Amino acid sequence: MNNTINQKPVREIMTVAHKQMITPHYIRIYLTGQADTIANIATMTVGANNKVLIPIDKAQPIDLNDNTTFVVRTYTHRGADVAKQQIWIDFVAHGDEAPASGWATHAEVGDEIGILMKPKTKALCPDADYFLLIGDATAIPVLGSILESLPASATGQCIIEVHGTEDEQELPTAANITMTWLHNPDPTQGSQLIDTVKSLDLPTAEQSRFAYIASEFSSVKALRHYLKVEQQWSKDELYAFSYWKAGVAEDQSVSDRQAEKNNE
Repeated sequence: MNNTINQKPVREIMTVAHKQMITPHYIRIYLTGQADTIANIATMTVGANNKVLIPIDKAQPIDLNDNTTFVVRTYTHRGADVAKQQIWIDFVAHGDEAPASGWATHAEVGDEIGILMKPKTKALCPDADYFLLIGDATAIPVLGSILESLPASATGQCIIEVHGTEDEQELPTAANITMTWLHNPDPTQGSQLIDTVKSLDLPTAEQSRFAYIASEFSSVKALRHYLKVEQQWSKDELYAFSYWKAGVAEDQSVSDRQAEKNNE
């Protein structure tokens, strides 16, 4: 049964109810909205993408019909609590120059943000025995969602690159997953992800396996090539998408990132 038939697209301005600093560079923002909207979002896949509308000027209210009042960024639906009438979204703090990072860093209770979501119930990953989860700090929301959804019978590796030891965090899972944290204070200057993955003893195709990769453009491109070409992972065994491109704003890198994904 397709549960999306009972869902409705979300297009609403929500307000900040609570802010939590999970690590020095990782912020969780709890938002409150209309009760029926929160109930609708609660039926959607945790870990799926949504769009956030960041106010250009905090002193000027967002007008959903006037795109000069906001900038659009892509973020991950991290959870919903119908009883509390809240949803939450996680942000990586990497300076005020980036609109979403700057907004989250300075967000206060009562601040407004726009939320757009499409009906989504599809699972993030297919069933498999072994999972290879790879990402940088921007991927923690989706990788955390995947880890929470894995059965106890699953095994695998999760490799995440963050600024430093202080940004490591507990990501609960019932599965037997080996967690590896890499430290990179300046992810715009390169990544250790590809070298780390190349050092792994990966399972053969005789075992059902699935890789989920989300990181910077160059890292995703290298990781996709390694798994597909050198390790012979099939298209059905791999999902990879770059969340950002070093030195380029999200709205300016969309075409490059989508073209790279289309190479899968």
